[in-house]
Amino acid sequence: MKNGQGKTKSHVKCPTAPRLCRWASGVVACAIVAVVLAWLATLLLPTPGDPLAKISLPVNEQQIKRGAYLARVGDCVACHTAPGKAQFSGGEAIASPIGGMIPPNITPDKNTGIGSYTYGDFERAVRYGIAPSGDTLYPAMPWTSYSRITQDDMAALYAYFMHGVTPVVAPHQQDTIPWPFSLRWPMTWWRWLFAPKPLATANLPTDPVELGAYYVTGLGHCGACHTPRAITLQEVAFDNHQGSQFLSGGQVIDGYSVPSIRGEQRSGLGQTRADEIVALLKTGRSERTATFGPMSDVVTHSTQYMSDGDLSAIATYLRSLSPSKNQDKPYYDLTTFNVLTRGGALPTGAKQYLSHCEGCHLSNGLGYKNKFPALALNTMVNNPDPGSLIKIVLNGATNTGTQHNETDYSMPAFANTLNDEDIAEILSFIRSSWGNQASEVSASEVSEVRQNQAAPSPDAAHNP
Repeated sequence: MKNGQGKTKSHVKCPTAPRLCRWASGVVACAIVAVVLAWLATLLLPTPGDPLAKISLPVNEQQIKRGAYLARVGDCVACHTAPGKAQFSGGEAIASPIGGMIPPNITPDKNTGIGSYTYGDFERAVRYGIAPSGDTLYPAMPWTSYSRITQDDMAALYAYFMHGVTPVVAPHQQDTIPWPFSLRWPMTWWRWLFAPKPLATANLPTDPVELGAYYVTGLGHCGACHTPRAITLQEVAFDNHQGSQFLSGGQVIDGYSVPSIRGEQRSGLGQTRADEIVALLKTGRSERTATFGPMSDVVTHSTQYMSDGDLSAIATYLRSLSPSKNQDKPYYDLTTFNVLTRGGALPTGAKQYLSHCEGCHLSNGLGYKNKFPALALNTMVNNPDPGSLIKIVLNGATNTGTQHNETDYSMPAFANTLNDEDIAEILSFIRSSWGNQASEVSASEVSEVRQNQAAPSPDAAHNP
């Protein structure tokens, strides 16, 4: 080609693009090979447990009764029973960072439930997280905790589910987990890398602290909510021997900030007596506080049915845990009570408190014993994350009665009564009164909680 001056114009082709294409193709090919090799490796990895294992003793009524009790301790009904449906016939979607997981039918129906499971199949699923197909179960089913169940208790659970539960025909609904997270074989690597080694023994511990640890770290799977998780979604510690992050709180479940249940003075159980812990687990309330959010469901479905001896062991164990962080011992301060009762000019938060909160929680912040919780020195009030407080003020709360205390106590919702600024003022006042020492709450924090709960995930009904 010639330009206007009669000279030939040359074109030089840039080699960069073809080289980049070849390089990218090589990377993709290597990635595909690596994925295929990783998948093939999962086929070669040995799987723990014996699907042909059998119960050593014949099933009897005492064993079935023990299994029914243990199913309560493990709170199996909470996930595996949808509202209005038959017990254990399958639950609502469990929210997770990778999508909605549908808990299956675990009744002894042979076609849609677990009726065809051998004892070995059952134990491998519950203790090791391995389905009869060989797939690794998502740890939304807390098999990482159930791995600690004693051999006798595992046999009792099997006896109960096979002989004490009514079979129900209920086909499993499809999980709503998108590809590639729906692939199960990567979970085999997750199990090998992050799952704890099973610590099953033959018999129950007799020492109260050890018995409490057995229920807390095992069937009770308290760490599933109360222990922080790593970016790879496993709990950062499965027992106290693995560090003080165990049961130190920090997760957000259904919008509620989960508290520490270690020995922190202000935001943990450092100032909570053992008998108060027992009362909370038994009735959902104590002299000074009450359960809320997902923990209220735990009391409703599980802990209210536990024996006093087992609840006492749990309380003894929790009281033995050192704090994950040092906090000054809190002391009740009368200053706020005096300000509220003497009359005269009051800050906005104090005036709002008198108008909307004082009737139940009182000017002294101590509430009514076993009815309306104290706000003074309350661990939820002093939690660094005010999310739970905000959510309760917006939505209200009901402390449902149990077999030990049948009366329901409710707090009204203020979402349509108070704006974000009002709620922020009230909560900031509460978090700095009667000896409480927590950060102020901003209107933007209230707004964020309000907006987040206005648009719930369509495929995630609840968290484990």
